[in-house]
Amino acid sequence: MDVMSSAASLLGTRLTLWLGPTIAVPAPAPIVEALSHVEVTLSDGPRDGFQLVFTVGRTGALALDYTLMGNPLLRPSTRVVVQVWLGVFPQVLIDGIIMDTHLEPSDQPGASTLTVIGEDVRVMMDIRQTALSYPAESVYSIIQQTLLTYMMYLGTPPIILPADPSIAPPTEQIPVKTDTDLSYLLQLARDYCCVFYVEPTPVPMVNQAYWGPLDLTSQPQTVLSVNMGPETNAKIDFRYDSRKPSLVAGSVIDKTTGLPIPLVTMTPTLPPLAALPALAVQPQTLRTVMAADMSGLSYAEALLRAQALTNRASHAVLATGELDMLRYGTILRPRRLVSVRGAGYMHDGFYYVQSVTHSIGKGEYKQRFTLTREGFGSLTPVVPT
Repeated sequence: MDVMSSAASLLGTRLTLWLGPTIAVPAPAPIVEALSHVEVTLSDGPRDGFQLVFTVGRTGALALDYTLMGNPLLRPSTRVVVQVWLGVFPQVLIDGIIMDTHLEPSDQPGASTLTVIGEDVRVMMDIRQTALSYPAESVYSIIQQTLLTYMMYLGTPPIILPADPSIAPPTEQIPVKTDTDLSYLLQLARDYCCVFYVEPTPVPMVNQAYWGPLDLTSQPQTVLSVNMGPETNAKIDFRYDSRKPSLVAGSVIDKTTGLPIPLVTMTPTLPPLAALPALAVQPQTLRTVMAADMSGLSYAEALLRAQALTNRASHAVLATGELDMLRYGTILRPRRLVSVRGAGYMHDGFYYVQSVTHSIGKGEYKQRFTLTREGFGSLTPVVPT
């Protein structure tokens, strides 16, 4: 167990809520005292989200409305930062914007609730649809200039790993955006088998944007242990979906000669996490799909997008589970690796953390998670702790 885990177990865990119109500050006492439950969901998908549940009631001489309903800090467009302390170490779970509110009145005293729902700061990139062309610009340049307009929500320069640094001549191809900035960044990520997300740093309101390939080579997080007696810190169920892995077979019209060229993917190109991928587990039932419409693309570009489709579909093993913060001792982060032990050779080893949902209440902190990888079998005889 690392220093942070030890501090969390010895000094406990607490939560700090930050609110503000643009710059968030620690929430006032009446809001904090009414907060009964917090849920934060983080994933490699297009949205991270949060829910804040407050207990409300009618107060005052006239009792015209529920408490907190008139507080501007709990209205849509407010910035929210959810920060947890593992002992003396602060960790920001999410930096986001309130988008919805839900009042649920009750005829039972003290049972009425106000739920505030929001998304991470990427939602500010999804407000306005615009039409814009990028003649003679690379993917790297397009992403960079798009993210620079949102620096007030980032605070640190974005990390952009170019998937295709080539620049198409304006006479051949002009990239055009006709939707929101977020939709366009996510579409580019899908085309090049990359991901786009914004993560908070330990400093509130300082975020890190990332556009690039999946992180499948990082140091694994604190190990998840199952069926190991007193060392058990998680419950996990495993599932293999044989219908998910897919290869691509088809053809693309070469824009120079006008002739069809075969377009085939043979295997995923992601760094391996399992000893037995789908090609070894189910060679007779491995699906093959036709290449989608790729007119106007060069053969290299079409092959890159076909490979992206194969890579996205490669993770056939899905592991879902839950851990108790007091047993695990730290925060499980999505979009990174984690190791599993105690489930047997076929299911032990490294996994990619696809999503984590933090459920925090008084005296309780649970983390529900989803892990994925491409097949069975651990790549290492000893799972690192």
